[in-house]
Amino acid sequence: MEIKDRILNHAQKLFLRNGIKSVSMDDIAADMAMSKKTLYKWFENKDQIVMAGITNHLNGVQGDCAVVAGKAANAVEEMLLISKWADEQFADIHPSIFNDLKKYHPTAWDLFRAHKNTFILAQITENLRRGMAEGLFRPDLDVEVLARLSLAQIELAFDPELYPPAQFSPMRVNQVFDEHFLLGVATLKGHKLINQYRHITEAE
Repeated sequence: MEIKDRILNHAQKLFLRNGIKSVSMDDIAADMAMSKKTLYKWFENKDQIVMAGITNHLNGVQGDCAVVAGKAANAVEEMLLISKWADEQFADIHPSIFNDLKKYHPTAWDLFRAHKNTFILAQITENLRRGMAEGLFRPDLDVEVLARLSLAQIELAFDPELYPPAQFSPMRVNQVFDEHFLLGVATLKGHKLINQYRHITEAE
């Protein structure tokens, strides 16, 4: 692995574990047992590392989502698989990550927002339309409104005022959001399928 890629991998792990603001160039160099001179040879400042890291991360996310969606036999399974994948992602993310990006690295934040408002929005919209076509989601759904509601929930799970990190982990909040959303859009046929996937026996 090239030195530049190694730096990005180490930095991303530190950012995800500790938050972006609290990690300095010194911390990254020390974590890698590397001199700061070598670090600065590849990146002029932390903002460059954050930008390169978010670019790599978003490219990986797009690939991962395509693989997960490709495994799903129907829209319900797709949403459940994506939710499980997202939970795994959220389990390793520091609660301050979005706030740090927004406040201290606006260019990287704009890149994330563009990804969210195009790729992720399209994925949600396609899933809802797929579910409606399969008879698993209600035929009267306002897809444009609901897709944006689902999109907003991503950042909402990391809102420290609404869900203080000491009380609520982002993964816990996201799980509740996803379950509530899925059950809200599903038809009776969809609910029965959800219960099958979750191995739940529910009285009629």
